[in-house]
Amino acid sequence: MGLRDPALEDEVRYWYKYNGVIEHYRKSFIQDNAQRVSPLSFELEATLKLARFLCRRELAKEVVEFLTIAADGAKSLIDVNDRLILYAEIARLFGTLGYQRKAAFFSRQVAQLYLCQDNRLAAISALQVLSMTTKAYRIQSRASLSHYSFTNAGSSHSDGKLHHQSVVSLFESQWSMLQMVVLREILLSAVRAGDPLAAWSAAARLIRSYYPLITPSGQNGLASALANAAERLPSGTRCADPALPFVRLYSFPLHHSQMDIVERNPEREDWWAGSAPSGPFLYTPFGKGEPNDNSKQGMKWIVGEPVQVLVELANPCGFDLRVDSIYLSVHSGKFDAFPVSVDLLPNSSKVITLSGMPTLVGPMTIRGCIVHCFGVITEHLFRDVDNLLLGAAQGLLLSDPFRCCGSAKLKSISIPNVSVVPPLPLLVSHVVGGDGSIVLYEGEIRDVWISLANAGTVPVEQAHISLSGKNQDSIVSIPYEMLKSVLPLKPGAEVLLPVTLRAWQLAGMDTDISAAKGTSGNVGKQLKDNSSPTLLIYYSGPLTDSGDPLAKGSIVPPGRRLVVPLQICVLQGLSLVKARLLSMEIPAHVGENLPNRLSVENSPTCEAIGPPVKMDGLVKIDPFRGSWGLRFLELELSNPTDVVFETRVFVQLDSNEDNLSIEQVTTEYGYPKTRIDRDYCARVLIPLEHFKLPILDGSFFMKDFQHDGTASSRKLSFSEKNTKAELNSSIKNLISRIKVRWQSGRNSSGELNVKDAIQAALQTSVMDVLLPDPLTFGFRLVRNVFPKESVTDDKGSKGPILAHEMIPMEVLVRNNTKQIIRLSLSITCRDVAGENCVEGIKATVLWAGVLNGIAMDAPPLQESKHSFSLYFLVPGEYTLVAAAVIEDANDVLRARAKSDSSDEPIFCRGPPYHVHVTGTA
Repeated sequence: MGLRDPALEDEVRYWYKYNGVIEHYRKSFIQDNAQRVSPLSFELEATLKLARFLCRRELAKEVVEFLTIAADGAKSLIDVNDRLILYAEIARLFGTLGYQRKAAFFSRQVAQLYLCQDNRLAAISALQVLSMTTKAYRIQSRASLSHYSFTNAGSSHSDGKLHHQSVVSLFESQWSMLQMVVLREILLSAVRAGDPLAAWSAAARLIRSYYPLITPSGQNGLASALANAAERLPSGTRCADPALPFVRLYSFPLHHSQMDIVERNPEREDWWAGSAPSGPFLYTPFGKGEPNDNSKQGMKWIVGEPVQVLVELANPCGFDLRVDSIYLSVHSGKFDAFPVSVDLLPNSSKVITLSGMPTLVGPMTIRGCIVHCFGVITEHLFRDVDNLLLGAAQGLLLSDPFRCCGSAKLKSISIPNVSVVPPLPLLVSHVVGGDGSIVLYEGEIRDVWISLANAGTVPVEQAHISLSGKNQDSIVSIPYEMLKSVLPLKPGAEVLLPVTLRAWQLAGMDTDISAAKGTSGNVGKQLKDNSSPTLLIYYSGPLTDSGDPLAKGSIVPPGRRLVVPLQICVLQGLSLVKARLLSMEIPAHVGENLPNRLSVENSPTCEAIGPPVKMDGLVKIDPFRGSWGLRFLELELSNPTDVVFETRVFVQLDSNEDNLSIEQVTTEYGYPKTRIDRDYCARVLIPLEHFKLPILDGSFFMKDFQHDGTASSRKLSFSEKNTKAELNSSIKNLISRIKVRWQSGRNSSGELNVKDAIQAALQTSVMDVLLPDPLTFGFRLVRNVFPKESVTDDKGSKGPILAHEMIPMEVLVRNNTKQIIRLSLSITCRDVAGENCVEGIKATVLWAGVLNGIAMDAPPLQESKHSFSLYFLVPGEYTLVAAAVIEDANDVLRARAKSDSSDEPIFCRGPPYHVHVTGTA
């Protein structure tokens, strides 16, 4: 009844009568005794009864001794059935004591005795007995483990962590040969018993766990056993024990640049601001987010969009392996997996891509792969392979199946937490005309059309374009408004966006002319791929299906980011060799009409005196209206390419369209085109006279101001700040309004970057270029004394200048400063040989009035005039020049003249004026 009497137990243990009976049995057993009935069976039965009566852990020592004696006596039993019963009882008693390996050993003895019988029932019994020993030998089938069932496999360890205890329990034994023998016996008994599933399972465990110890012929035999067992199984049979190949998680590919996911804040209109996408993962070490509790990364998949996972397969055996199908194992009913078939060569590995499509919103766990191989469907868990590889690294296994196939060592990858979100729009982009490199010459301007198509199932309701990467200023214009005008972009709709590009200047370009010519063969020079800018398009769909972001239980879907890299390949184009300033003087004819002012004509910042003169050219060189000392910026260009360039200089000037209009209208004036053949140079001239300032002010010569247009940090007064701002604005205005454009062929055109060259050329002469002279001079004919019948010639003068007539003239002097200037004016007339023709014995011009030492006080910002008359004795070409010596020059005038001496006079000379005299000698 389960009750024990200690006194009775002690009497049995130490009572000599019971042991004496056993001793009598033992003594009466003589091998040569021909007794019909051997007393050995009675001795063994008595011993087993005693061991059974005393079988509990506190008496384990005595019980083990009795069982050992019984096991030794079993060798002398003649009847096979008696030995079978004896071994079964010994195995049972060892199992009761908890000695599982001893129990397994004697169970194997039972199984071997069963296998000696040539019948199916005995084979079934042997298979059953051997199946009970698999746990002790650590070779049990997964079907015997609750958490390894095919439907919930890996649920208890789905986090992907490697537990040390489980690794030790799986690989703690070093008795691989014994395990192989047991599995071989199970395979043999299953074949005899007609159990193909058990045979397949045993062969799968044998070839998967002990392939390094099996010869190639043995491996082929196991493959045949698997195939033969599969032929006897129904199609679609599943087994809990995987065979080959070995499958491990390789990586989760990052989302394509056109599929990046961005977290969306529905409370902000610019929901994309400050939320850098991290591919498919929601947390990265570079983000501001916090890792979740189990230190695993999260990943988002979208309903209805295919996803990919990379896995690596290994076949460490010596035969070709055919995997009929393999696909991701997701037993949630929310995922449609796409199977693929794979062929593996002997001792080889292969990385493949497995794909599928989420169908429902919610969390999802990927445990491994479903493999159809050798005619049976099995599940390969990523966690099991990770434990296997860890056991190989710790020396608990003979070999790493991936390393022996030549695969590189792979860092263990944790399976991320996957969450499926509602459908999102999907923009797909491509460059019209091809997605290859956009080949541009330096400075070339071109429109590139980018096609955006919504390949998703929901419309695009919000979109924003931003820039990233290097050389962002090469993108001249982006059609923001055009993109907004097509929203919402419905599924299947497409929009074309024009983006204007301007190629940048290549770094490290040679400036020497010889070097520029020597690079003619290097036409293909270009920048690296990471130098091109990138368009970032952030877009999103509806907040929820119902349109109410605050609806109960609603999930706000994230947004997306489309990365459109502009693969710009910049080729070396026109190269700027050097830039320099040139000065020249052009004589002008003396006529009755004068420019609106004697300083620089039509300067954008000057106040006009009288009606403005409408400009009709880039440089105003009217011989009968006066001309001044001109300054030009000369650019020397070289063409090291294999194409022909045509260049043209443009200057943007502000002028009034009519006399009544106050608004400034920008007009662009251009030079004729200049052709530059390959390996040739050309020079272009850029006039700078239209950018003069109207007034010469002392504020421009303060110590703090430098010639490059920058000012120091000294605190300035309001007027000083205005003056500096005006000069800085003029410098920037001068540089920005000069354009050098080129064209090559029909479709290639651009603009040469000359800003730096102009800045360098003006570094030391910016004051001379922008500031006017203190005094400017002009000559004018006085025609009121001529008769009315005088005709107007084609040059705008009322009648010609005739010899042997007194010609009344006026010299006009303008003061361009804000102070009165006292000066001494002189007028000189020279002939074509440059000789003074009003003095000396060979004078050919007589005069009336004063031509030398004319004392004048020029009022600020006003004109003064002096009248005189000339009488030309000989017709021909003459030149009039006015000059003045400034008395008591102030600091402003000395700074403009770059004079350091206070006693040195300041000399000003006007430009030459041409006089054409007709008549007879």
